Amino acid sequence: MSHAYAFYGKGGIGKSTTASNVAVAMAKLGGKVLLIGCDPKHDSTFTITGHMIETVIDTLEKKNYHAEEIEPDDIIKTGYMGVAAVEAGGPPAGVGCGGYVVGETMKMLSRMGVYESYDVIIFDVLGDVVCGGFATPLQWAEYAVIVTANDFDSLFAANRICVAVKAKSAKYPIRLAGIIGNRIAPNQNGNGENGHELIDLFANEVGTGLVGLVPADDTIRRSRIEGKTLFEIEGVNTKPYENIANVLLCDPSVVIPTPMADRRVFQVIGNRV
Repeated sequence: MSHAYAFYGKGGIGKSTTASNVAVAMAKLGGKVLLIGCDPKHDSTFTITGHMIETVIDTLEKKNYHAEEIEPDDIIKTGYMGVAAVEAGGPPAGVGCGGYVVGETMKMLSRMGVYESYDVIIFDVLGDVVCGGFATPLQWAEYAVIVTANDFDSLFAANRICVAVKAKSAKYPIRLAGIIGNRIAPNQNGNGENGHELIDLFANEVGTGLVGLVPADDTIRRSRIEGKTLFEIEGVNTKPYENIANVLLCDPSVVIPTPMADRRVFQVIGNRV
């Protein structure tokens, strides 16, 4: 496995859209890419494949939960630009533990030798609550990448993700590669701010930098509704994702983050909102 990235971020922040478009950008650069959806909603990869694929849980159910009978082709589907896709899936809402499913999926893919078959692995992970299961991709990835908007709630979640990265870094080679600012609106107040001033403040506090910025654009939202990546829509600016792909593939600067205490987040970020 040459490069492995774990994308984390608050639910609804655009993490999956970002991850899928970065995956395509990396594939266009010649990489053999696998995108692994690590969310019980199992909707991480459908812009790549054009539909919601069967999950690992779906396949296990068909095999009467005999994991040894599952082959890579049973759970890996190929989508746009040859990007391969896997969805861990999870139990119905309110039943069971989605994090456990994510952890078991990581182990299954490892036993199959899947990771060694790709140049790039991207884990797209639920980031609101980074419990043990949802933190498992940090044990398999080299780089953690946080996707956030310029607002308090998503940065509060980002700080919690930094806590998980720091904890896992004590035992595993995972490091924080930086932050992707998503849905960045141009500043129109004439006050000298740049539209991502809270992200900059947060990055400085935890000791990391920006991997890239994605502007607010309704085309991005519509692409997800249509089940397409931005690269499939004529006339759309894909440069932000191409830039992010280049940064991540060229040995990005990494750190073990220094997360803030929860009260400190309120003091530093909350007081600026």
